[in-house]
Amino acid sequence: MPSVLDHLPLRHLPLRHRVGVAFALVSLVVTGLFATVTWNLASYHLEEQRIEGAVRQADVNLRLVEQAVTTRPDGDGLGELLTGLAGTPDTTVALRRDGRWTTSGRAVDPELLPRSLLDAARPGVPAREQLVVGGMPALVVAHPMPGGDLLVEVFPIQRPDGTLRFLGLVLFAGVAVSTVLGLALGHWAGRRALLPLTELTRAAGRVAGGDLAARLPDSADAELAPLVATFNRTADDLEHRVQRDARFAADVSHELRSPLTTLVNAVAVLRRRRAELPPTAQQAVDLLDGDVQRFRRMVVDLLEISRSDDLEREPWELGELVRGLVAARGCGTPPEIDAPAAVTVHADRRRLDQVLGNLLDNADAHGGGALRVGVSARDGRARIEVDDDGPGVPAGRRTEVFERFSRGTLAGSRGDGGGTGLGLSLVAVHVRRHDGSVWIEDRPGGGARVVVELPGGGGAPDQRGPGPS
Repeated sequence: MPSVLDHLPLRHLPLRHRVGVAFALVSLVVTGLFATVTWNLASYHLEEQRIEGAVRQADVNLRLVEQAVTTRPDGDGLGELLTGLAGTPDTTVALRRDGRWTTSGRAVDPELLPRSLLDAARPGVPAREQLVVGGMPALVVAHPMPGGDLLVEVFPIQRPDGTLRFLGLVLFAGVAVSTVLGLALGHWAGRRALLPLTELTRAAGRVAGGDLAARLPDSADAELAPLVATFNRTADDLEHRVQRDARFAADVSHELRSPLTTLVNAVAVLRRRRAELPPTAQQAVDLLDGDVQRFRRMVVDLLEISRSDDLEREPWELGELVRGLVAARGCGTPPEIDAPAAVTVHADRRRLDQVLGNLLDNADAHGGGALRVGVSARDGRARIEVDDDGPGVPAGRRTEVFERFSRGTLAGSRGDGGGTGLGLSLVAVHVRRHDGSVWIEDRPGGGARVVVELPGGGGAPDQRGPGPS
């Protein structure tokens, strides 16, 4: 079932980031709701406290006025008492005796107060109501007194804005901190939860890159253990199958070498006596010679692919290797060698020579010949570029050409120029064994450019290996 985050724009984020955002949203909602409820309860409680305080003060004032009226029926000193009860300038105390009002404190005309409020007061049951009196929110309390007298008090009700403002800032800061902590906790939890998936991705990438010995560590987790066991078992089966296929290719190639040698020698004899043969036989000898030579190269390439011996890494200067290899080939127009600076790699010389030779052979067979061989260092890696003058390689087939027996538009053709379909495949195998990468891109001006990148790219070594063979 899709989650809520799947319908948000965040669905394109990595999973661990989405987990962090989910934690942050949950924390924001929970703490925001808690802060809202706290602020409302606090504001209500503070306001109720002020109202209850005013009511209690009104009860105390009522007892004092009743005592004064009882002890001094003539009202002597009553005005001073009301003035003292008013307390603050914003408070109003009004006493109605014999139909006349005596007020103190803030000037408020009692006759302007709602008649319903004054009439609602009953002995022992005071009436109270929140009103706006003189432009100020106030609590009006009306207390009936013996003899029909009435005591009315108007208390200002001011919201504790300063306290509520401080409380709001504290709650807002708490919500913000909680959201950030939720985001951090979610990111950490997501990374921890996805750690097995990260290890699986890393191991799968190593297997895809040719490291068939990559395995996942054993896990005691009841949910992860089946996944680990399945992956390791699949990797074991794949490794055994690849080893079995490699042994089969090596065995077949070895078995073919003896009859192939016999064929090569027999064709050589026929080539030497070609002039003595009729034209039809001469054409058959030419076809046989081309196929035998291609067959020989195929067997040699299969043997090379099936070899699993360790690399003999030594420091080599690429520009020197390229110059030596081009000079040793000595056929056709040599390509331009663009090696302005010394670039050193630690590589197996035999395999490196085969990579360069196969790239040049591929350019001769499919690209009209190599025009340029560039050697440079980029981002800490050694880079070899082989440019040809051919039609280029379509973008959709630039990965396919590195597969075995892929010969492009020449697949199925006969003759020496068609190649075996293993040259670039062998290049990919050797480059991968050196922890490098190979790909094809467009050459500026037309044609194809095959790029090989290998770890290294430093200056020339102090001691170089022997010259190119």
